[in-house]
Amino acid sequence: MNREMAVEIVRKARDAGRETLSEHESKEVLACYGIPVTREILVTGKKEVPRAADEIGYPLVMKGCSWRVAHKTEKGLIRTDIRTAGEALAAFDEIVRAMDGDSGGVLVQQMVRGRRELVMGMTRDAQFGPCVMFGLGGIFTEILRDVVFRKAPLERRDALEMMEEIRGREILGAARGMAAADREMLAEMLMRVAEIGIEIGDVKEIDLNPVILDGPVPVVVDALMALT
Repeated sequence: MNREMAVEIVRKARDAGRETLSEHESKEVLACYGIPVTREILVTGKKEVPRAADEIGYPLVMKGCSWRVAHKTEKGLIRTDIRTAGEALAAFDEIVRAMDGDSGGVLVQQMVRGRRELVMGMTRDAQFGPCVMFGLGGIFTEILRDVVFRKAPLERRDALEMMEEIRGREILGAARGMAAADREMLAEMLMRVAEIGIEIGDVKEIDLNPVILDGPVPVVVDALMALT
């Protein structure tokens, strides 16, 4: 893990007067802390697409990527289940048009298969400092509001207790042919999120949604970091 690199990514964004990191930058910070994220390549030109797609492997997800864009679905910046080079090239053109002149790029991303979606995050409370969040993710996060919080830093016991405190905790167990979630891995991820909040004071908020269970293994599929 190269935590100095994570600090440098955040510093460059702050020096440029930015209030957020792009999805790709956010995942680079996470990866520096050993948090599992999707395999992906950021491309800025159409000629780069076939090679990136071959390297990641089909099927793919492609997304518009810019620090200015937080809600990609609403802006039509996501294409999923891309299975051929022709589809990838067409998706690139569609996403670039939808970005409407934004200077960001397009993410060529691993398509993570899994039906269970979680959310993790961090918010910097004025009284308590960095607090870590865990709960049910995906499109139901704001509807169900099934999340719990802990003040950083976290010990493993704290992280495991958070998993037991959500109402939908049974989603982490073995059911309908799906393997039980790797709780130890989830706990490690929550502890690492807490460490980012403690060690990088310029990170105001972290939103990892969804974190998809690929079998038992959690993978961060989308990420956003807001800066102070």
